[in-house]
Amino acid sequence: MTETSSETTGTLATALSHAAGLLDSQPDLALQQAEEILRVMPQQPQARLLQAAALRRMGRADAALTVLEPLIRALPDWPQVHLEAGLALGDLGLGRAAIAALRRSLELEPRLAAAWAALTDQLMLAGDEKAAEAAQAQQIRASVRDPELIAAASSLCDNDLAIAERRLKAYLSRQPANVSAIRMLAEVAARLGRNEDARRLLERCLDLAPAFAEARSNLATILYRLNLSEESLGHLKWLMDRDPRHPGYRNLKAAALGRVGDYEGAIALYQGVLAEFPDQPRAWMSLGHALKTVGRQADSIAAYRRCLALAPAMGEAWWSLANLKTFQFTDEDLAEIRRQLEGHGLTDEDRFHFDYALGKALEDRQAFEESFAHYSRGAARRRQSVDYSADRTHQHVQRSTALFTRDFLAARRGWGAADRDPIFVVGLPRSGSTLIEQILASHSAVEGTMELPDIISIARRLGAESPEGEGYVRALSGLTPGDCEALGQEYLQRTRIQRKTDRPFFIDKMPNNFAHLGLIRLILPGATIIDARRHPLGCCFSAFKQHFARGQGFSYDLDDLGRYYRDYVDLMAHFDAVDPGAVHRILYEQMVADPEARIRGLLDHCGLDFEPGCLSFHENTRAVRTASSEQVRRPIFTDGVEQWRAYEPWLGPLKAALGPALEGWDRAIEPV
Repeated sequence: MTETSSETTGTLATALSHAAGLLDSQPDLALQQAEEILRVMPQQPQARLLQAAALRRMGRADAALTVLEPLIRALPDWPQVHLEAGLALGDLGLGRAAIAALRRSLELEPRLAAAWAALTDQLMLAGDEKAAEAAQAQQIRASVRDPELIAAASSLCDNDLAIAERRLKAYLSRQPANVSAIRMLAEVAARLGRNEDARRLLERCLDLAPAFAEARSNLATILYRLNLSEESLGHLKWLMDRDPRHPGYRNLKAAALGRVGDYEGAIALYQGVLAEFPDQPRAWMSLGHALKTVGRQADSIAAYRRCLALAPAMGEAWWSLANLKTFQFTDEDLAEIRRQLEGHGLTDEDRFHFDYALGKALEDRQAFEESFAHYSRGAARRRQSVDYSADRTHQHVQRSTALFTRDFLAARRGWGAADRDPIFVVGLPRSGSTLIEQILASHSAVEGTMELPDIISIARRLGAESPEGEGYVRALSGLTPGDCEALGQEYLQRTRIQRKTDRPFFIDKMPNNFAHLGLIRLILPGATIIDARRHPLGCCFSAFKQHFARGQGFSYDLDDLGRYYRDYVDLMAHFDAVDPGAVHRILYEQMVADPEARIRGLLDHCGLDFEPGCLSFHENTRAVRTASSEQVRRPIFTDGVEQWRAYEPWLGPLKAALGPALEGWDRAIEPV
């Protein structure tokens, strides 16, 4: 090589390096630099790639593809050009083409970490969460060079979590500040469901490396899973300040906004993402959920239909239509659901969603035996993936009744935060609790929120992630007056983000809070507690045919359901005996038979004057985030009271499990 050619090569390398360094912060200058090089060397491939990358970062992805297409034809085995094409296609909302281009780049260079990261994002947008999780593990492996970390990442990719955890802990014992290893260990913890551990590890990551965007993104997701949406939004702001068009960040922010009650903000974000990335079925479904919550049913149906036009095998979207309750499938819909169920390649999750949707369609057509068969099939398939033990629930009730005696409560009278703001509506799902919430939220002094997770989160922390275990009851028995005051204030602080008005009272409608009635009485003794109760067979069967997004693991087996209802009745009866008057019971059947009398009694127990608006609750336009959202936008109707009777021939296991709870219903229905 001559001295002149060597100098030219060095000058070119310097110019290319300088242009690449400008891409993230000043893409317009990077473009100018690349075009200067191309004026001298028109076919220089790296300059062409830099030109395309700069155009994409400037929001001109279509122009970037025009540059890339001849480059791909000329250099089809260059992985970086396929990566850049995948990124540009993704920016244009062409998800399938983006995934294909990214996979091609990875076929050519499996250790291209940026391609794995982009593929993870595209797979998440497409709704393929399992494939996205696998791609993220590959991205982690591709981003490390240390042989020990590569071995640990390989175990993570193989989902051999025990070995991955052991390798990472051993590595971190020698190099405790290695942020890549810490992030990998957080991924292991998240996959094992140990979200608090994952949170602590990721916070440690960011203490050491505040600019570690991947770790911050992971932390935002974990905080969302922990129902700490306000904190998640803080990290998402940091991420979006640096990458405002990132669809994954925008989707997670929209979901977090929904969690804190900013539904209009969530809808605007989903619509913004879909305007740019219209071929994302899961984003259309999420938009449908948000629109349903604010009562825009026609728009919600249109969003679900758009999702299904893109992904007709997405069972969850079919179930989302069925879950509107007031929606009825057409004959064409019914035929398509059957066709999809008979097909091959459905995931278990899609299949059970189809079974639930078909059960609802057949119920509407009064084909009850076939309807029950599909509800049962869907529930059985769902039950396989749920970690629920009826024995654990029963043991929790036994421990709680042993601890919360009349003397125990009397000795702690006056402990906790004295605030009267919360109104807890507890019981079982599908018991009429949303109706009670809607009635109360129609009063000028009461704000409706949603099923808040905060009592359960506090209980989990006290019980070291297992509120049904002995550790939880021991923790409750050891609380001091200061502990109870602090926990009560923590609950009020955590829920403050849900309060959008200056109304003095707010509703927490998490039904499962009945299991933590003792905790509530210790830390919030001034709170009002309403027990929403419904006929055992009506309530339990309505829950059985409902697929819940999360948290109701007892509802997928008739025996589990019957035992759960019994334990619930027993625990509530115990508190009636040891803490009389603490709980006001509303029986659904009495409410629909004589609404005004029951509403007046409910308001009186809450210390509220009667307001006529509580009778016209169906005119309330507030957002409602439960399966009954469309039903409570109608006047009280009695159609659902006896619905279960059409299925009675198949409810033998439920009746047997209910036992005394079913036998005692006639006594419960007497005026309370």
